[in-house]
Amino acid sequence: MTADPSRLKDRLHSPSIEVAPGVYDALGASLAEQAGFETIYLSGASLAYTQLGRPDIGLLGLSEVNDALLHIRERTELSIVVDCDTGFGNAMNVMRSVRLLERSGANAIQLEDQTYPKRCGHLRGKSLVPTGEMVGKLKAALDARASERTLIIGRTDAIAVEGTDSALERAEAYREAGVDILFVEGIRSDRDVEQVMARFRGQVPVMANMVEGGDTPLKTAETLERLGFSLVIFPGALVRAVTHMAARFFATLRRDGSTDAFREEMLDFTQLNGYLGTQAILALGEKYENRDASGETG
Repeated sequence: MTADPSRLKDRLHSPSIEVAPGVYDALGASLAEQAGFETIYLSGASLAYTQLGRPDIGLLGLSEVNDALLHIRERTELSIVVDCDTGFGNAMNVMRSVRLLERSGANAIQLEDQTYPKRCGHLRGKSLVPTGEMVGKLKAALDARASERTLIIGRTDAIAVEGTDSALERAEAYREAGVDILFVEGIRSDRDVEQVMARFRGQVPVMANMVEGGDTPLKTAETLERLGFSLVIFPGALVRAVTHMAARFFATLRRDGSTDAFREEMLDFTQLNGYLGTQAILALGEKYENRDASGETG
């Protein structure tokens, strides 16, 4: 294992940026771990895309997020940042959400200031709750967590709705409420980045979100680190890659009635089992088989 998940807070206060790919299931989490990542991001958008085949428009519930988290946590010891949308209701819903997700293995829980149901941060037509209401929800989240090692992320979507100045004021209110990480979603220009970092760099870890084709200009982790960001997520990149591949796969199979033409872009049966660690699991199982006094399997 490459990292202690409880050390996420320490890593976010180091000079190096933390890079968290978005995942939506245990397989993706295990592949991220094998690639050397220390943190993953359980993306609500990716769950909606893959589990529901629908856009990120607030259709998921807490139980669906928590079920995915349980499967991922059982498979990996990586640090897990969990997208909790709006907390699925008011402050009392937020408290229940935080308690449940923390017990299921979340190391950081992200809450946003949209109304419920929410929309993807890079979709139009969003609306926000009042700043005071969001501050109350964040304080409820902080009070509900069992450990201060479980981080609370305060996200504002105000840039797209009210403009950059309002987003900065909201973020300041969330920082004063005591959040561990700030996330100003939908940054649209380098000027926005400059204003956000001028206000908060050195005061609280700031999170960046890279969405291919979204509002925020794409930058490398190295560039974001130089700008002062502590954490960057790539929430839907895996889904976009898999969807692109799967569309070509199905077109090939429909055309040819065979997977032969796609074999160079696939794992075979043995290779996949290698990734899954099948032989090690089977060997472990043999240790616990029922044996009689002579050592023979019963």
